Parts: sequence; C-alpha cells; structure tokens
Amino acid sequence: MVGAVDASRVGSVFTGTPPFEVTRRDVVAFADAVGATSSVHRDVDAARAAGYADLVAPVTFAVVVAQEAESEYIADPASGIDFSRVVHADESFAHRRPLVAGESVTTAVHVDAVTTRGPLTLVTTRTELTDAAGDGVATVVSTLAVRGADA
Repeated sequence: MVGAVDASRVGSVFTGTPPFEVTRRDVVAFADAVGATSSVHRDVDAARAAGYADLVAPVTFAVVVAQEAESEYIADPASGIDFSRVVHADESFAHRRPLVAGESVTTAVHVDAVTTRGPLTLVTTRTELTDAAGDGVATVVSTLAVRGADA
C-alpha cells in the first residue's frame, strides 16, 4: 500500500550516517535546553576534576545522536514513513558510560518493530552508539507513532 509504513524493513540496520562529533558547544547548548546545571556540563576543569577528559553531556543528549542517525531510515522513501504524520511516542536509554565532548560517535540504527494499532503504526528503532575504539557507549530505543491517512 502506498503511503503505509513498510513492515518488511523490520530487521534492517542503517549505518550510513557519518560519525557524530560531540562538541563542547553542543554539550552546553543541550544542558541549557534541558536545565542540566551540573558544572561537568559547562566547566572543563570541573569535568576533568571528576575524572572525564572534557565536558560531560547530559544523559539524554544521546537522543540528539540517535535522532540524527534515525533520519537515514525515516527519510528513506522505502520506509513508507511520512514524517509530517509522526508523533514521538517513547524513548529509553541504556548507557555504558557518559558521552564526552571531543569524541566521535558512530551509530547503527536497527528497525526492531513495526506494529499497526488502529489508525497508528508504531515504529520502534534501537540505535547503538559506539566510540572510535568500537566500544559501546549507549543504546537509545525510540518508538514513533505514525498516523494513518485517516487519523
């Protein structure tokens, strides 16, 4: 069906997004946006005193990286997702360690589920964030609700 989310994409993995460079500016701007007041988000000396190489991103910063990577799948016409009909439904995080300014993070977006419930299709992705050494940093699970044409 034209315009419907393609459930055959479940199991697909998208890795074409360029590495995400975590910058101090990004960390501070995100901390401002979410009201994170810890000095480790804004003061390099405080972050280093706490044992980090640079500014520490707030835990929910991982969503910035994940959403950029998810756009590879969502923008693919074969996905059948009309972004103008998308509502964010859920997000969860599993961190192995904090994201730190100055690092480069690669992503792999897994399409884990496509489920239709009435006029909504729920699309669940799992984005694995990995550092330059290949070590896992975080997993972000996101569910989008895509409204059908009649919703």
